[in-house]
Amino acid sequence: MKSCCWGTILHPLCVKYPPSTKYRRCFLTELIKKHESTAAEPLDELYDTLADILNEEECTHCYKNYLLPTGECVTLSENVAIVSGGTTGLVTWDAALHLAEWAAETSVVFSNRTVLELGSGIGFTGIAICKTCNPKTYIFSDYHPCVLKQLTENIRLNGFEAEAANYQKPKLIVAELDWGSVTEKQLLDLQPEVIIAADVVYDPEIILALVGMLQKLSTFRADSKVPEVYIAFTIRNPDTYHLFQAELGRYKIGIGWQIIPAHSNSVFLYDMQPNVTILQLFI
Repeated sequence: MKSCCWGTILHPLCVKYPPSTKYRRCFLTELIKKHESTAAEPLDELYDTLADILNEEECTHCYKNYLLPTGECVTLSENVAIVSGGTTGLVTWDAALHLAEWAAETSVVFSNRTVLELGSGIGFTGIAICKTCNPKTYIFSDYHPCVLKQLTENIRLNGFEAEAANYQKPKLIVAELDWGSVTEKQLLDLQPEVIIAADVVYDPEIILALVGMLQKLSTFRADSKVPEVYIAFTIRNPDTYHLFQAELGRYKIGIGWQIIPAHSNSVFLYDMQPNVTILQLFI
């Protein structure tokens, strides 16, 4: 058990990119309880390490490491608080994990194509897709300046460079995108073949801006290059979900949709199984 304990606690990823103080404290406390229940020899190193952690100050940022099916890892710098700086975009939400799991199983959707992600947050879904699905170009987008800064740092943390020279594949772009003011020309210039978003359907005002922007994307119909659109979201409030569905069909040219069947493999750990749905939209 000793080697197993230290294999986790002293794993190079945990040493270089440590999880939050609270997480490490809880992990070690549970580990000590389990060890003590076996009536094995006490491990002084565990108690010493826990004592060191108890003396640490809580930081506003921490690292999280997500192991992908390929064996690669996505490492992110995240905020400890769910809401920080007036935004919820500095943490990774369940729908982002769910969308990345689905993408890994359906990589043909993304392979050698230009992907635009709306509301990328700190980058988990996009970085995971870049590591598992071989897109040609991946465009991360968000609007909040703190989120864009953290997103760019996380891209670098995972061995990529935004706006890098042509030799990098996939080519990565970070775009500031305001759904309320973006024009059809700006969207056309991005030339996306696939558009995705995770956990962007949680507030009525955001839903209206999102659907309005999706309507602008209908201009792609003019040259028959209509992008595929996939939106993943956690159903926290059924009324908000029904509002999203209603808004999709409100305009003259309604946006059709269908539910994507649940994927078979759960790769990432969830606190509880989330009620996540993925919709394919037909603009």
